[in-house]
Amino acid sequence: MDTWTWQKWAVFAAPGALVVLGLLVVLVMRSTFRTRHRMDHQLQADPDITTWLVLFSWSNKVLYLPTIFASLLAAGLAHFWPEGPLAPVVAPVWITVFVINFLVEEYEVNLKLLLITALTFLALFLWLAYLEWLMPFLNVFKNFNPAINATGYLVIGLMFLAAIGISWLKGLFYYVAITHNYLNIKSGPTESDELIDRENFSVRIDTSNFLERLLGFGKIVVTFADHSRSPMILLVSNIGDCATKLDTIRGKLAVEHHAPGVNA
Repeated sequence: MDTWTWQKWAVFAAPGALVVLGLLVVLVMRSTFRTRHRMDHQLQADPDITTWLVLFSWSNKVLYLPTIFASLLAAGLAHFWPEGPLAPVVAPVWITVFVINFLVEEYEVNLKLLLITALTFLALFLWLAYLEWLMPFLNVFKNFNPAINATGYLVIGLMFLAAIGISWLKGLFYYVAITHNYLNIKSGPTESDELIDRENFSVRIDTSNFLERLLGFGKIVVTFADHSRSPMILLVSNIGDCATKLDTIRGKLAVEHHAPGVNA
């Protein structure tokens, strides 16, 4: 075995040194880091606030969860059962899932449009079947079987998962807190934020996208009284619970809390 030079040892130790450096930074700056979880605990401890929302925006790649699941399943089948009876259909099925997922996410398909599209394809198949052209039409796709190995499926699935993970990590420091009296826009890991009084903004919920709603997501749109400012659009999870809390927030004003024995 060749003896390593100090350069090789330095390259070998570099990842560990970066991890240690990152941990030191976190330890030194932990008192100044203000994540959305810390904000949530802060609002929970505030006696003047009974209902609140702390939200961040997921990456749109979270809507590719069907593709991620299909990719991981295809990777498992291709690796552990490459000669199984499902092998010829793995790639076509994966391509179909990805294309449908892409079209529904990219064009923000709602339920009405999805039903119209399904009925259109059904009418097309019935027309082809009546003219006895259905089987020749399907035979065009008979030999469609793109070559993708287990590693390819795994890499595609992990790429989407990485994008989702990065958006979650970013959401620790870039988020909004909505209360009865104000909107707090947080940007960055330190204490920088912006407070907007409730009369200067409004909030609405958009659940028109079929795929978002099916996966439990939806959009919360914040518009500002200052029309020169663009609306803030947040793709959030658990949209049903968020809608319930938001209705409570919009319907109430925070009541000023006075401790016993303290004059108003």
